Parts: sequence; structure tokens; C-alpha cells
Amino acid sequence: MKAFKNLLKSSLFIISLMLICCISQAQQLRKMEEQPEWSKDYPPFRIVGNLYYVGTYDLASYLIVTPKGNILINTGLPGSDTMIRRHVEALGFKFSDIRILLATHAHFDHVGAAAAIKKATGAKMMINEFDAPVLADGGNSDYVMGGKGMMFMPVKADRLLHDRDTIKLGGMQIIALHHPGHTKGASSFMFDVKDPHRTYRVLIANMPSILSETNVSGMPGYPNVGKDYAYTLNAMKLLQFDIFLASHASQFDLQKKHKPGDAYNPDAFIDRAGYDEAIDALQKNYEKRLAEK
Repeated sequence: MKAFKNLLKSSLFIISLMLICCISQAQQLRKMEEQPEWSKDYPPFRIVGNLYYVGTYDLASYLIVTPKGNILINTGLPGSDTMIRRHVEALGFKFSDIRILLATHAHFDHVGAAAAIKKATGAKMMINEFDAPVLADGGNSDYVMGGKGMMFMPVKADRLLHDRDTIKLGGMQIIALHHPGHTKGASSFMFDVKDPHRTYRVLIANMPSILSETNVSGMPGYPNVGKDYAYTLNAMKLLQFDIFLASHASQFDLQKKHKPGDAYNPDAFIDRAGYDEAIDALQKNYEKRLAEK
């Protein structure tokens, strides 16, 4: 009987080790190619009114502060939660006051730290309905980069967003604009902010860039990708706003418009010409890629 108990204990121990090993392997993230600018630190600053930049040198993360808690848009690479926390606190705000997490799209360089921040703050994760499955499986079902394992820790969305849905918190009303192509659920965000001088209409644009692996004439996991890019490019040309921001700092020339230590200057980000030029370049690239099919 004693021998049987010892055998049972040994078996349970081995099974436990196997389970731990399986869980550990399941949580190992696929190593992705990263650009140095994606993790390079950049001092946080106030963009306009209650809107702040808390991202890296190139991966833009935005904090919207309200009396009822704060909203964070994009979380950068896996592990970026530590830097974002430091940026939020450097601006004088509590990391734990983040109530809502939003994302322009479910790629590892924009939602990589979402799971860690959601766990630390209890914030509700909201994302477009078509990117929710990708967010939930750590990027493995992404139509371009998927199929080779998780690229970030999975997050189950608390709210599925649709085109023109409004996210409300503490007097803020953020309109989600579905701009598919880069991902199936790629979204831009539009909202108003105020300072003592005026009200600004802000666009955080998900610029419809095309990955080198994307076949715009159609992909097995996204047969209508070309049509969606065409829709998005046309829709974005019609948007009206004052301040232009984007998912990547390089997409709106952040470093040319703001240097670390610069005084508060919202007007530096009023750049309709730059936006139109960027959209025009993306349109030409789309047409070139379509002709190559």
C-alpha cells in the first residue's frame, strides 16, 4: 500500500511537471522582428487639452484623462507596460486610473502590452469586432503574420466595436471609425478636446499602409482585402479634423513637430497638408501593388 502511494505521488508529480511545461510552452511568444525605434524611450508630453503622448519614439500610445478615469489608446510591444506606466506617472497621473484600453489594430507592436496593462489596472478592453479574434489568440489568426504561434499575450475583448460606435467616459466621446485593410478591424479614432483657448477636433488615424507580404488582389484569410483598402483610402480622404496623429509617430512626423522639452503647442500638430500627402502616397502605393497582381 505504501509503495502504491509513493508511486501515485511520483505520478502526480510528473503529471504536474508536464502541465507546467505545457503551460510554459503555450505562453512562449513567437519572436518578431522589431525596429529599434519601437522600443526607444521618448519623454511623455501633453499634446492638447487632456490628451497626452505616452508612447515610444515610434510606437504611439495616447492617454486621455477624464474625471471618471483615463483611456489608453495602443500599448506598444510586449513588455512596454513598464515604460508606459513610467510615462503616465511622470505626467502626474495614476496608472491604476486607466479604465478603458483601445487599439487602432491588433498587431503585436500596438497591443503587445495590452494583457499586462489590463491585468494591472482592470481596464476594459475594447476593439473592433473583426480584430477581436486576433486579439484573443495572441495574433495567431492574423491574415498576414499569423499561423506560427502567438506574438503577444491574448486578451479577450470586453466590448466589440463597430463603425461609428462611440466610447464614452468622463465627458469624452470617442468615435471609432472602421478603416479595414491593414487588419480586418483596423480603426481610427475621432474626438474633441478643449484647452483654455479653443476646441480641437482630433484624429488618431490608422494609416492604411500595406505590408510587403500582403497580396491586395486577395488573401486566403482575407479575400476582400483589396476592396477594403480602396474603401478606407476613400473614406479617410473625406475626414475633417484639426489635429492629425497616428499609430506610428513617424506617420505624422512627431519628431519634427515636437522636441523633448518643448513648451505646450497644440498647433504644431495641425497638419492637413501632411495628412493629405500621406494619404496620397498610400493611394499610389495601393494602385502600384494592385497592378502587380
